[in-house]
Amino acid sequence: MALHFELVTPERLVRSEDVYMVVVPGSEGDFGVLEGHMAAMSTIRSDAELAIYASAGAAPEMLKITGGFAEVNEKGLTVLAEAAG
Repeated sequence: MALHFELVTPERLVRSEDVYMVVVPGSEGDFGVLEGHMAAMSTIRSDAELAIYASAGAAPEMLKITGGFAEVNEKGLTVLAEAAG
């Protein structure tokens, strides 16, 4: 199975896809989210990057984001960023 990942900014839905794993730059430190991760919320460091892994063993796609929040729940991972790109 896969982790459902959404990246949202105030302007638009940037990404909505199933991935293997996302490493989130939390304000308390980076954390990896796989499918089945326990529920969690975290603020995101300013001017950081998400590491998005499409499949196990794949090289990560690095995506610059600015601030915001990350929420993990039974539906997957949602990142609400101030800006992305």
